[in-house]
Amino acid sequence: MTIYEELQARGLIAQVTDEEEIKELINSGKATFYIGFDCTADSLTAGHFMALTLMKRLQMAGNRPVALIGGGTTMIGDPSGRTDMRKMLTKEDIDHNAECFKRQMEKFIDFGEGKAIMVNNADWLLNLNYVDMLREVGACFSVNNMLRAECYKNRMEKGLSFLEFNYMIMQSYDFYHMFQTLGCNMQFGGDDQWSNMLGGTELIRRKLGKDAYAMTITLLTDSQGNKMGKTAGNAVWLDPNKTSPYEFYQYWRNVGDADVIKCLRMLTFLPLEQIDEMAKWEGSQLNTAKEILAYELTKLVHSEEEAEKAQATARALFSTGGDLDNMPCTELCEGDLSDGAINILDLMVKCGLVASKSEARRLVQQGGVEVNDSKVADIGACFDCAALKEGLKIKKGKKVYHKATM
Repeated sequence: MTIYEELQARGLIAQVTDEEEIKELINSGKATFYIGFDCTADSLTAGHFMALTLMKRLQMAGNRPVALIGGGTTMIGDPSGRTDMRKMLTKEDIDHNAECFKRQMEKFIDFGEGKAIMVNNADWLLNLNYVDMLREVGACFSVNNMLRAECYKNRMEKGLSFLEFNYMIMQSYDFYHMFQTLGCNMQFGGDDQWSNMLGGTELIRRKLGKDAYAMTITLLTDSQGNKMGKTAGNAVWLDPNKTSPYEFYQYWRNVGDADVIKCLRMLTFLPLEQIDEMAKWEGSQLNTAKEILAYELTKLVHSEEEAEKAQATARALFSTGGDLDNMPCTELCEGDLSDGAINILDLMVKCGLVASKSEARRLVQQGGVEVNDSKVADIGACFDCAALKEGLKIKKGKKVYHKATM
């Protein structure tokens, strides 16, 4: 099976511009391709994970990845998939986030002489003269066509700023620049990026009369239709200080029955033959498939040792009702208490189990919270220093455990 056929079999390819040419480049290891990562936070998320594993697969097949850090485009903000304008970040914030991205990417991609390249589009975008850029590429873009693009069309009702309107041109310019300076002949991205990617491909063909190609990957969604890497309204981070290896493991252990085989195909490096056998599993066997998925992805992101620990912790929690020594823990201080105690709603917020007290209130009222194996029925329930020093085992819903202590 060729690498292109494997990408198809794993369900990774959504759209391509020139399939036969792309097949030839990828299968022969002659593609120099880029994927862009805007620096909107100080950690990559599980939503970036598919792009990272795709880069790894293609590099293993002899192709050369270009990891593009969006230090310049982050200053504008991609309107794709957004109902409102992104928060404006300072240059210092963006530079910090870019450094964090670099460290995380190095776990997946082999950088070095003759290998993968890491570049930052701030190096060329921030030095551009606006009028010169308009004269160079402006005539290649039709405003009518741009407004028909999904990334803009979805924003027209609520309002699209001129700042964001420039994003497609900037992303297109990235490909144009890297084509000329790095020999980058292909771009990859999520299928919500298709319009932006076509802009870059067409810019190269119109300005240089040379072939460049684009391919989008399928965006994995869970059974509720949310983009991969979002749970309970919070991102699932690759940084262990923001999402612990155990929490990362649990996120994947809890994917829906309908999604587990899809995730195994798209995200792991297990042989397709093994995954095809798992696709025949039913009932409780699906829980075994979910454990395999969670273990493999935690190993990729955090190491085999952390995957072993996370799996052992998860099994201990669900077989014994919770091992206080292994579960995720939040340590409180005197300043977190009021009159020597803390209310259950405040406790759940402090532990990061909910985003707000109103969410905690709903969970308690619906019977979804236990402390030390007893259901909490009163939203006014409080816990004092003595109880915290002994350790409180909090259970949210059926699967989320957390320890609170002082």
